[in-house]
Amino acid sequence: MIKRWMKLAGALTLAVGALAGCERPPIEAVQWGYRGTGMEHVTNPRITAEIYAANKPPAPAPDVPDGGPKAKEVYQNVKVLGDLSAGQFTRLMVAMTQWVAPEQGCNYCHNPENLADDSVYTKVVARRMIQMTQSVNADWKAHVGATGVTCYTCHRGKPVPNQVWFEPADRKYAANSIMGDLAGQNIASPTVAWSSLPNGVLSDYLKDAKPIRVNSNEALPVKGSAANATSTKQAEHTYGLMMHMSQSLGVNCTYCHNTQSFQSWEISPPQRATAWHGIRMARELNVDYMVPLTETFPKHRLGPKGDVAKVGCGTCHQGVFKPLYGEQMAKAHPELQAPLAGAPRDAVPAWIAAAAAPAAAAPAAAADGDKKDGDKK
Repeated sequence: MIKRWMKLAGALTLAVGALAGCERPPIEAVQWGYRGTGMEHVTNPRITAEIYAANKPPAPAPDVPDGGPKAKEVYQNVKVLGDLSAGQFTRLMVAMTQWVAPEQGCNYCHNPENLADDSVYTKVVARRMIQMTQSVNADWKAHVGATGVTCYTCHRGKPVPNQVWFEPADRKYAANSIMGDLAGQNIASPTVAWSSLPNGVLSDYLKDAKPIRVNSNEALPVKGSAANATSTKQAEHTYGLMMHMSQSLGVNCTYCHNTQSFQSWEISPPQRATAWHGIRMARELNVDYMVPLTETFPKHRLGPKGDVAKVGCGTCHQGVFKPLYGEQMAKAHPELQAPLAGAPRDAVPAWIAAAAAPAAAAPAAAADGDKKDGDKK
């Protein structure tokens, strides 16, 4: 009798263990492709409600009337937003504080003794991030559409966005391990949705421009110009990127692909083209905006290999197919829609190099903050 109960208890333990990784009901499925293609989006309303609550944007700041003196006439050395009116400039500064550092306040980016001082590295970074936001809204409409982005799209009230990525650290004792070179595989990493796929793939595709496409046009190996020399390793890297994108958007493969033929563009949903632009957008943002800021950041803000935090799909999307479910926050801030007339658009502005220079170098006078001499307000 005791043995019988012990077997039953063991069976129950195994059953509980097997079900521990399952998601409890309710489950809903939405068909968004032709019948028979398996193109469904599966959700859990209980979890979706939590995600929806986390993706509600703050109310926009009240509008201020246009006109009056320009920011560059009231404040010292406003590099990027100088042609805004002083009122509009102040409105954006207040909004950015709410979006990025609501607990730290203005002093997160500014020296309270001299708001025109560039010694606080976060202000140098913030100025460049304003330019990056303007570039996304002006140059990447094929990806962001009318939704656009603001600082809040990524930051969500935190100084560092939740979902940025660094180069993965080298495996400890890898040289003497009996497991050999794992090529980044079988190492739990959120980068590839905790799968066993290589975890360093974002550098290949969202910083470097390595080829992503690995499919052959025919089922069997062919010779000549149609031959496909892509290795299994390359395919695994591509799948790692796809896992990253799927998790970042909270969707499965059929959001961008038709199961009749994953490689065919002719029958793919339109989201695939949007994602194609998104990959290239993320790559440009990392190469043109993030990587040049590496020397500006202190060491504690860099990754295990000394690289700067970089943009991935999840940085904006954070688990939903459209950031903030498509809320058009950017329309309330025309100054973020495109660079202002006369504002610099050089690849690496001189003030970034100045901020990254040794402390003995003359401090840059460029800043978005202090009032001009004689202005008592």
